[in-house]
Amino acid sequence: MSLVVTGTIGIDTVYTPTDRRERILGGSAAYFAAGASFFTPTRLVAAVGGDWPRQHRDILESFGGICLAGLEARTTAQTFAWGGRYLEDVNCRETLFTEVGVVADAPPAVPAAYRDSRFVFLGNTHPSVQREFLQSFPRRQLAVADTMNLWIDTARPELTMLLAEVDGLVLNDGEAAMLTGHRNAVTAARAIMEMGPRFVIVKKGEHGAVLVSHDGLAAVPAWPADERQVVDPTGAGDSFAGGLMGWVAHRGAWDIQTLRHAMQWGTVVASMTIERFGLERLQEISREDLDLRMAHFRAISGANLS
Repeated sequence: MSLVVTGTIGIDTVYTPTDRRERILGGSAAYFAAGASFFTPTRLVAAVGGDWPRQHRDILESFGGICLAGLEARTTAQTFAWGGRYLEDVNCRETLFTEVGVVADAPPAVPAAYRDSRFVFLGNTHPSVQREFLQSFPRRQLAVADTMNLWIDTARPELTMLLAEVDGLVLNDGEAAMLTGHRNAVTAARAIMEMGPRFVIVKKGEHGAVLVSHDGLAAVPAWPADERQVVDPTGAGDSFAGGLMGWVAHRGAWDIQTLRHAMQWGTVVASMTIERFGLERLQEISREDLDLRMAHFRAISGANLS
């Protein structure tokens, strides 16, 4: 089934306690599309500037399931750029710089050929932009959004309007608490559902993720990564969302059982992402590698895909 995503394509600079990479491919849409492409063809809508390296496009093209017809190049603009440093505890990082570049301009146009998309993911950007993008897909069957603390703090009215129009929301536990005032993930998710979504997925980092829907609850543990395996956590949440939505679109369903399985696939994709910088690890693997890791995940966590 047709899946479309909008979000950022970025140029990242990442420092870790043991290594660093400068000007590598990043951005929410890049990580999402790469993760989703293992399960279903994925249409990408984003904008880049004239400084965007050609090799970054080559990386996206190396994932055979990504369609780049919606990737708009604006030669007089600068590409979104982000720099960050991870501390000894890789769950903690500091942002060194953010250059919004082309993201501050008008959003990219949606190609006519994309408008029949049935599954829509709204990557993290201003809620007004997400709402405008959503209107381009009159035949959508499922629309899911991501958000962040910046929009909860500065654009809450617009975010509230967005939540009334989407079917699902993916966010982390800190964002859920900030949005609702509830520290408990299940309580927070239920409060968000009162704003409109039919289901909410709350990411809890090393403690996994929780799904709350009108049909019930589900919880999925995190992949038990050895700290030596965690090279670069950047993009883990976006690739989790990509794996999740890729599986949902592949199955063409979003009942609680399918969503639980989708969370498991998202966890497996994210567990691969963190083992290299940027998209390096996802470039190396195949769907068969994901299947093997899923079998391992099921064995150690008791996850059931029946």
